[in-house]
Amino acid sequence: MSVQQTQQQNKNDNTALKWVVGVVFTFFIAFLGYLLAKVPGFDHVGQLASAIIIAVIYRQIFGYPEIIRNGITFSSKKLLRFAIILYGLKLNIDVVFHDGLGLLARDAVIITFAILFTVWLAKRLKADSSISLLLGVGTGVCGAAAIAAIAPIVKAKDEDTAIGVGIIALMGTVFAIGYTIIRPILPLSDVDYGIWSGMSLHELAHVAIAADPAGKDALAIALLAKLGRVFLLVPLSFIFIYLMNRKNKNSNTSNAKVEFPYFLLGFIALSIVGSYVLGPIIPISNQTLDTISTITTWLLTAAMVGLGLNVSIKDLRTRALKPLIAMTITSVLVSILAYIII
Repeated sequence: MSVQQTQQQNKNDNTALKWVVGVVFTFFIAFLGYLLAKVPGFDHVGQLASAIIIAVIYRQIFGYPEIIRNGITFSSKKLLRFAIILYGLKLNIDVVFHDGLGLLARDAVIITFAILFTVWLAKRLKADSSISLLLGVGTGVCGAAAIAAIAPIVKAKDEDTAIGVGIIALMGTVFAIGYTIIRPILPLSDVDYGIWSGMSLHELAHVAIAADPAGKDALAIALLAKLGRVFLLVPLSFIFIYLMNRKNKNSNTSNAKVEFPYFLLGFIALSIVGSYVLGPIIPISNQTLDTISTITTWLLTAAMVGLGLNVSIKDLRTRALKPLIAMTITSVLVSILAYIII
């Protein structure tokens, strides 16, 4: 082997090593987030938001680790898409179609209102449009997963995606705890309370936190209502693809078409597999499903670490406050709307 070939080989090996270190680094921060989520107070915030907080703090103290950027980017891009694909197993299409069609219609009303009102209010407040749109989607659909799915379609910056996910995780937790506090004084049956929680709270985890104290029936119907919103993420994504393509065409931009998010096909495929294959045809234990769910959470957390490393505190102060206000007001109104249409 010539000297030039040897140098090239060493360069390739060095690049591969940096890539591996970058990926491992995101999982290390994710692990720190996991540990932080065990601390009282942060246990309500959750692993995802805890890891983002650590990543943002790391960025402000040590700066962005440029030397391992490729590995970090892999986590924030590729692992994120893989996590969304695995997330499809959480969606039981058969249950939604057989038991939740009525809920599905109401879920569509909630999603439409959350997105349109957040965007409208953001314009009135002169809030950052990108972050506000992502928060509207996260509020209306299914939190972090929805933001992560829509972000590449609307070409949101990694920083905006991380800010949106962090806000959704934190505020969703606040609302979930608030639901459990006011539940005893609400004139709702346990089942209606479950429907209300599933139709209005941000993440699956938030729905579980709020509905579990009301009993098994409330939790089951709450998760069904929430799964309807997850199901609607698919048609919503295609609506955004159409809108973005039309916007680009009208503005004569060089990016004439939005790149099709092929990971959504994986999401749909695993939803079908999880609904009609695993269980009905191929036996699978709840323990295995729980393991896959845990893997999904870790992949999503590592991806969010990669995004969180792009966040500047200065930008967070100047760009996130008004979208946070818009999202909070929208969340309150979503809760009221869901209560009315139960």
